[in-house]
Amino acid sequence: MIQFGETQIDLSDPLILALVIGGGILLLMLILIVLAMRAANRSARAVEPLAQHIGGLGQRVQGLSDGQHQLAGGLSHVSEMQAKAQAQMLEAMERRLEDVQKSMGETLHGTSTRTARSLGELQQKLEQIDKAQANIEKLSGDVLSLQDILSNKQTRGAFGEIQLNDIVSKALPSDSYAFQATLSNGKRADALIHLPNPPGPIVIDSKFPLEAYEALRRAKTEYEMNEAAKQMRVAVKAHIKAISERYILEGETAEGALMFLPSEAVYAELHANFPELVREGFAARVWIVSPTTCMATLNTMRAVLKDARMREQAGEIRKALKQLHRDVEIVEERAGKLETHLRQAGEDVAGILTASARAGKRAERLDNFDFEELAPDAPGDSMVPLPRR
Repeated sequence: MIQFGETQIDLSDPLILALVIGGGILLLMLILIVLAMRAANRSARAVEPLAQHIGGLGQRVQGLSDGQHQLAGGLSHVSEMQAKAQAQMLEAMERRLEDVQKSMGETLHGTSTRTARSLGELQQKLEQIDKAQANIEKLSGDVLSLQDILSNKQTRGAFGEIQLNDIVSKALPSDSYAFQATLSNGKRADALIHLPNPPGPIVIDSKFPLEAYEALRRAKTEYEMNEAAKQMRVAVKAHIKAISERYILEGETAEGALMFLPSEAVYAELHANFPELVREGFAARVWIVSPTTCMATLNTMRAVLKDARMREQAGEIRKALKQLHRDVEIVEERAGKLETHLRQAGEDVAGILTASARAGKRAERLDNFDFEELAPDAPGDSMVPLPRR
């Protein structure tokens, strides 16, 4: 038994014992709670830096998480931009490839077209070359045949005569010349031009000193040149003398004749290196002409023939002019009469127009006339009674 002052506590009592045990347990629990709270305070103070550190770590982790999200967003944007850029690059490459293919196609087409055109032009040029070659071959044959013709004196003379005939027939009227005309001395002229007197008919004879000219062209030494020049002088002088003696007949032909050289080269050679032969021909009244100068001379003869024919027709021309003058006088008379008739008709038309204008004015006055404005008693204005039926 335990006694507290006057109070006694019997520990043998189960109730008391239970209360004592419960109080002890309660006290122990309070002590434990106090100890736990102290320990908790100490733990809280000890954990506070750790919590702050953990908070900082959390913020850093949050920052890292945000950075990771931003990095993920940036990576996603970069990926999208890269994909877009790659798509644009692929599209640009495809367009560029299409453009290149198109350009290559056009280039190839243009190249093939130009190649085909060039081949066509080349084919045409080859055909032209073939034609030119054929012409050259033909010309070579013609040159050979011309050489054959010129190598023979008779054929060479015929060649000169044919050329002379062609020039004369082209320059003069057909009735103003005659080929191979026979003169009174029995000599036959290559061409005889029927000019009026003066100067009278003139003879043109064809000569071709080809051997002497070819000797001059072939000469290489001074001796050969001198010999060829002598041969040329002899040949031309012989031709001048023959023409002067055969074809200049007093009272029948003109006082001169023409020597026709069918080669411009021979003609130029004579005038360049043998002027004395030309002067000798002038002295013998034999004028040397080439195809060109012969055509000019024949044109002058044509003018002379035309003038002579106009003189022959002078009477007819005067008669025609007189008739033309009379026709002009008749036209003037009839024009005067027509002018008189036209003037009279104009005056009549003017009179008719004047009378018409006066009639129109009078009709207008009658149309605007007002009978009610007249005074009934006015003298001279009495109303005329209408006749009764």
